Amino acid sequence: MPQAQVNTFGPVDYVVFAGTLVVSASIGIYQAFTGGRQKTTDEFLMANRKMGAIPAAMSLLASFMSAITLLGTPKEMYVYGTQYLWIAFGYVLVMPVAAHIFLPIFFRLRVTSAYEYLEMRFNKAVRVAGSLTFSLQMILYMAIVLYAPSLALEQVTGLNRWIAVASVGVVCVFYTSIGGIKAVMWTDTFQVCMMFAGLLAVLIQGSIGVGGFENAWRINIEGERINFLDFNPDPRERHTVWTCVFGGFFTWLAVYGVNQAQVQRALTVVDLKRAQIAMWINVPGLIAILIISAMSGILIYAHYFDCDPMTNKDISNLDQLLPLFVMDKLAFVPGLPGLFTACLFSGALSTLSSGLNSLATVCTRDLFQEFCCKHMSDSRATLTSKIMSLVFGCIVIGLTFVASQLGGVLQAALALFGMIGGPLLGVFTLGVLFPWANWKVRHIVDY
Repeated sequence: MPQAQVNTFGPVDYVVFAGTLVVSASIGIYQAFTGGRQKTTDEFLMANRKMGAIPAAMSLLASFMSAITLLGTPKEMYVYGTQYLWIAFGYVLVMPVAAHIFLPIFFRLRVTSAYEYLEMRFNKAVRVAGSLTFSLQMILYMAIVLYAPSLALEQVTGLNRWIAVASVGVVCVFYTSIGGIKAVMWTDTFQVCMMFAGLLAVLIQGSIGVGGFENAWRINIEGERINFLDFNPDPRERHTVWTCVFGGFFTWLAVYGVNQAQVQRALTVVDLKRAQIAMWINVPGLIAILIISAMSGILIYAHYFDCDPMTNKDISNLDQLLPLFVMDKLAFVPGLPGLFTACLFSGALSTLSSGLNSLATVCTRDLFQEFCCKHMSDSRATLTSKIMSLVFGCIVIGLTFVASQLGGVLQAALALFGMIGGPLLGVFTLGVLFPWANWKVRHIVDY
């Protein structure tokens, strides 16, 4: 079996990739020195609750559609086939519940941290437990998010993955800590555009290289990769209709319904109606990214079905399949590898910035202002939020080594959402849907 030809970055590629980082940092600098200069917590954490539906929608879309999705979905198609695409129906089911049951409650209460609701509904201990659980989830998740594209950059440039982790992490921490949530949301908007541009470029050029997508589809049918009708009720099966639709529904409801990063973005919008519109815009966006990523996986299989890159030792990790494909088959197009790499890191930057901002919010509001610094001035709280963005950024960069030990990035991320996001969704659902529930435990003794 022939070895894949792994080309290297050219000057145009470096310009495109570096330009993405420069633009992201520039948006942060601009927001830091304009529009109120981020001097209050309402400006830094909530954008004065004056954002429009479109930037909010783009930020919501970008926050959890990271390089994990862009790298993990093509791998799922290549190894396991198209059954995973059923998760798109989970996206559709999530939005009416998140936008019309959970979101109106947060809007009416005008909370900054979603976990303020838990204190109102139950007690302070539940609020703190929710905040700490969310913090653990996001720190671990962001470490995976930062590690994933660094794998890709090592594959396409030869740059050590840990140098990539440090450099990209520093850029993200910089613009998030100085520019606040406005910088996060506007960079998210730019980065979503970069994600779509990179994915579409790979899809179009890859289809041309294999003689058209129809030919790639035929090869995948012959390789038994086109499989949509697995209704096996066994939950141990990797992908079935039931695990993807219903598992995907609860996974993404925990994200869009009660996750601080998403709730906070929705609460920056001027009013509830526009915030709900922003959420609904996410449905076609989520499905489009999923389908384009899946189509890339189908193309990869069509190119490599008779010369598996893992068997050939062209890659050391299946999450490197898409970067290998780009550098092996598409690097002859100047700038395309750079655009693809910028696409991956745009996904990582958007998730990292959203996560750091939301972590700073819950730490300041739910911990510092509730316990050790109850009479903290607003200017001091704003400074604390900026410092916490920096601190959490350093922690995430440090924990990336742990993420490197977790196996496939998509599987690790979904497992993390299930183990930690599930209980958080449960306690919010208990409060919202069961009005008779409270924090007290009643002991029933049978005589």
